[in-house]
Amino acid sequence: QMQLVESGGGLVQDGGSLRLSCAASGRTFINYDMGWFRQAPGKDREFVAAISWNGDNTVDVDPVKGRFTISRDNARNTVYLQMNSLKPEDTAVYYCAAVFRTTTQGMTNLKNYPYWGQGTQVTVSS
Repeated sequence: QMQLVESGGGLVQDGGSLRLSCAASGRTFINYDMGWFRQAPGKDREFVAAISWNGDNTVDVDPVKGRFTISRDNARNTVYLQMNSLKPEDTAVYYCAAVFRTTTQGMTNLKNYPYWGQGTQVTVSS
């Protein structure tokens, strides 16, 4: 089993920034690609961004391009999501997840991820 613990969520004004962290334990972190997903009230959970096991490959969705940056520190078993220029529509519970090394396309599909954190709330006020 892999345990994932997110932190860094909170309440921020429109245009503000937050950095989410996700600390992993229980498995060999470098064997896993990592993803961030979010779920807004009444909506399905959706893919936000992902990073390959060695950090060489990242992928994200159009609504966050140029505003969010995913990164990882394999020495600290941690993945990050730097979120800038936040908008009210970014309000959601954000989850990190882990999948054993897969393809770029595979990293975007939440069904491929067996390990999930408990989520952290991000609220952007207008």
